[in-house]
Amino acid sequence: MPDKKITVLYVDDEENNLISFRATFRLKYSVLTALSGEEAVKIMETKPVDIIITDQRMPGMTGVEFLEKIIEKFPDPMRILLTGYADMGAVVDAVNKGKIFHYLAKPWNEEELDLAINRAYEVYNDRKNIKEMNGKLAVSNDQLEFLLRQKLLS
Repeated sequence: MPDKKITVLYVDDEENNLISFRATFRLKYSVLTALSGEEAVKIMETKPVDIIITDQRMPGMTGVEFLEKIIEKFPDPMRILLTGYADMGAVVDAVNKGKIFHYLAKPWNEEELDLAINRAYEVYNDRKNIKEMNGKLAVSNDQLEFLLRQKLLS
């Protein structure tokens, strides 16, 4: 289990689903909820999010459209799509374009969703660690180049 609670943002236009999700996972995760993609974007601008779970069928902006909208500004959070309808075209498209890590059918199963969140967080952490290591390597490389230039100039 990680030192800090995993922050999960759950987006669904059905308030009962948000209440159910919060009741199920609030002790295990830091749970944020939004009734729309627009509301979710506002939350993400103020709070760091590790995992995003969104319903596909929402008025105004579908789950895939929401994920497409945020991916440039917030590329790091792992994305899970929930769909209760036969939106396989949208799901396949989103998976193939790398916008979502995993998709699950609605109504969600607690164990299955919990497993998906944990798997997504492992990948999220691995990517974060790789990014940090690449940053450190870049600094070391710059320092080595500087030292080499100093040596060549002397």
